[in-house]
Amino acid sequence: MEERSGTKKLQCQRIGCNAMFTDEDNPEGSCQFHASGPFFHDGMKEWSCCKQRSHDFSLFLEIPGCKTGKHTIEKPVLAKPAPKHPVTVPTSSPVANAASKNSCSRCRQGFFCSDHVSQPKEQTKQTLNTPAQAEEEKIESIAPPIKKVVIDINQPQVCNNKGCGKTFKERDNHETACSYHPGPPVFHDRVKGWKCCDVHVNEFDEFMEIPPCAKGWHSSSPGQAV
Repeated sequence: MEERSGTKKLQCQRIGCNAMFTDEDNPEGSCQFHASGPFFHDGMKEWSCCKQRSHDFSLFLEIPGCKTGKHTIEKPVLAKPAPKHPVTVPTSSPVANAASKNSCSRCRQGFFCSDHVSQPKEQTKQTLNTPAQAEEEKIESIAPPIKKVVIDINQPQVCNNKGCGKTFKERDNHETACSYHPGPPVFHDRVKGWKCCDVHVNEFDEFMEIPPCAKGWHSSSPGQAV
């Protein structure tokens, strides 16, 4: 039995809401939301509409919306500052890009999520200056043997190379099939970019649209991704 259009459950797209509703049960004031997007600076998270802030991301997401209205399935259009030309900055604190996770409320709303990122090992490794540290480095440098995995050449796989993320089949894979970023992403103050191609922008949407600067083989293995 098909659901009537008025009783079908829909998810509200307003920022800070995400509640389920129906067209028949959507009175004025049933939705509590934030009128404008978040602002991040030096570890502080702030809603630009009501100036409510927190250092803790979980507590930040729990800040109730500052406006009420009806639920809607239309995504809000947030005002963006005028586009700025890419700028270069020192690459002193590189961190990896946020990966999209459907189960995470932070990733689902397009926020930067520290739970789903990893920092390249070569960027965090410090200079060793004691015999004990040198021995520890020697042990860590001995990589475990790579396990051989039998892969169906017709099985769809997702490429783990940075900046790619496309679905591919091994039979179609070749040395120029993948367009990716070989270097780590760089986040410094409010500027985002890639170390490999030295392109930096201010807006996250612009960062996601920076074209990859290298080509190679697709790789579905996290341990072999470039």
